[in-house]
Amino acid sequence: MLQELEKDNLSEIVNQEDTVVVQYSAGWCGNCRIMKPKFKKMAAAHENVTFVIADAENFPESRKLAKVDNLPTFAAFKNGNLVNQVQTNKLEILSNLVDEVTSN
Repeated sequence: MLQELEKDNLSEIVNQEDTVVVQYSAGWCGNCRIMKPKFKKMAAAHENVTFVIADAENFPESRKLAKVDNLPTFAAFKNGNLVNQVQTNKLEILSNLVDEVTSN
């Protein structure tokens, strides 16, 4: 499942769903735009994981769930806890993050 945040409620999603992978991005971020279709494709391939796109500038409370100091940042949550995060524009690194959170 893929969803884009429309309000600053990522903590609710992280606490309600077993496994969540988040792309923190911003409209001005070129690498974010490059990664977005890859992130969406990955979401389609992992039906048991909730994928969320969060605007890091518009949703400060959601941003606090991970250490977001560069974009795009991808964060993986399992059972409400941050498992790992990466800052990347490489699909292989994102795939490794998703594998890490889905293999546990």
